[in-house]
Amino acid sequence: MVTLRPMVEADIPAALALWQVVEGMCLRGADSPPALARYLRRNPGCSFVALTAAGELAGACLAGHDGRRGYLHHLAVSPALRKQGTGRRLVEHCLAALKAEGIDKVNFWVTTGNADGMAFWKRVGGRERTDLVVVSIALTDDPNA
Repeated sequence: MVTLRPMVEADIPAALALWQVVEGMCLRGADSPPALARYLRRNPGCSFVALTAAGELAGACLAGHDGRRGYLHHLAVSPALRKQGTGRRLVEHCLAALKAEGIDKVNFWVTTGNADGMAFWKRVGGRERTDLVVVSIALTDDPNA
């Protein structure tokens, strides 16, 4: 059994360690510890972690908003603890926190070819949008920004 609580800056190293080994995860330069800490400070109480009885990080999900739309990033659960409802619980906690902030719609991205990830999101109520294309403008010379 895992317990959930809001993510804090001290959770960042363990979350990054998890995200680095989860298939389908796409970490970028924007996922540096200082950038993640800034994100948590801008969106307090919206992101959550799942902890084992021993206090080890078993899952994490970043969530935040811009005042208009909510966003989920990097949902992951340790492979050994999947299929137990932890991912669903993390999403539900993040969505409830965003709803409490007055957010009515939440967007997220799934990497192309991540069939398991897409299946999960559909099970929890996600709807694939085929009417949009993601367009980015890098404000740095870093190709991994």
